[in-house]
Amino acid sequence: MSHHGKKMIAPVVITILFLLYLLVYIVMLAREASTEPLVILMGVPLVLLGIGSVVTLFGRIKEIRSGEEDDLDNY
Repeated sequence: MSHHGKKMIAPVVITILFLLYLLVYIVMLAREASTEPLVILMGVPLVLLGIGSVVTLFGRIKEIRSGEEDDLDNY
C-alpha cells in the first residue's frame, strides 16, 4: 500500500462510522417521534451533517492525493 493510501484509511473509517451513527440516530428518531414535523425538524440537520462529513472526506482525500503536507505532521 502506498504512503498516500495509508493516510486515507483513518478519514474513510471515521466518516463511515460517523455516518452509521447518524443513520442509527435518525432511524431511532423516526421510530420514537410523535409527529412528522418533529422528525423533519430534527432529521434535516443530521442529514446535513452527514453530507458535510462526506464533502469534507472528499476534500481530505484530494489533499492527500495532491501531496499537500498535513499540518499536524509538523508538530
